Amino acid sequence: MRIGDRPMRSIWTGADGAVEIIDQTRLPFAVEIVRLESLGDARRAIVDMQVRGAPLIGVAAAFGLALALRRDPSDAALEDAAQQLAATRPTAVNLAWALARVRALVQRLAPAERARAAFGEACAMADEDVETCRRIGEAGAGLIEAVAARKPGERVEILTHCNAGWLATVDWGTALAPIYLAARRGVEMHVWVDETRPRNQGAALTAFELGHEGIAHTVIVDNAGGHLMQHGRIDLCLVGADRITRRGDAANKIGTYLKALAAADNGVAFHVAAPASTIDWGLGDGLAEIPIEERDPAEVTHLAGRRIAAPGSAAANFGFDVTPARLITGIVTERGVAPASQAGLAWLFPERAA
Repeated sequence: MRIGDRPMRSIWTGADGAVEIIDQTRLPFAVEIVRLESLGDARRAIVDMQVRGAPLIGVAAAFGLALALRRDPSDAALEDAAQQLAATRPTAVNLAWALARVRALVQRLAPAERARAAFGEACAMADEDVETCRRIGEAGAGLIEAVAARKPGERVEILTHCNAGWLATVDWGTALAPIYLAARRGVEMHVWVDETRPRNQGAALTAFELGHEGIAHTVIVDNAGGHLMQHGRIDLCLVGADRITRRGDAANKIGTYLKALAAADNGVAFHVAAPASTIDWGLGDGLAEIPIEERDPAEVTHLAGRRIAAPGSAAANFGFDVTPARLITGIVTERGVAPASQAGLAWLFPERAA
């Protein structure tokens, strides 16, 4: 996608073999590039959310494993690096998926061959993610075009939560990819952007992306979405996911469940967009089985380094919630749109149903 007139990805390899990322903690006020040269650099980038979003975390972890193998290609180092990276963000299943893919490749190779192979696999995963997200965009753009056809001459009103754009992937995004493709096809639309407390990924990152793509948008407080739906001002909700169960339950940024409840009460379509790597086929009941990350309470009690909560008050910082499949209209993947159910996902991925 673009920052100004410059096409960029969220992660890439430099000419000297280092991995480079956009430091997302500095956006939207500064575009700064950070070099990752070691396992520790990659681990910190994920923990500190310099990279974030389930697909991007997976690719960053793959590069982190490759960087670790460059220092020490032994079996012990491989296992230690994989464990360190796996512990960084427990909710996003793409992280474990990416680590398993790289490990399966390099474990059968001689130590001297491992680092090169791991880097090649990480680069392939990055390229695959771009194409996967483009295909998610193609599938989801049809949903937006269908709404546009029902209200000729009016713009399509979309609500999104958190950031599921190109900054959360390698390029294009998940929930924002359909918006980008529909916009390029001439569909008039407007996006309501939840601020997404406590880290404000919507206000900082989604709004940043939409602005650079020239797409009309308005930032709103997290609790405004229900009000807009009650007054008929939302046509469609599009959100991403960090983990989806085989039954169609979806974990996403905290507050997503409340948007789904409001959408169901007001008859608004609520779609979740994510790649196949986000589906955890080993899990059935999302509410009972998906681990929910709890982050530093200071993200809630402080803003820009200043305490905003009453002194002495404790805070809880749940990073995600789970939206039950019954509240999800459909799941948008690179293979198309399916009902949020075990049968629906099995229809898209028959090889997993066997």
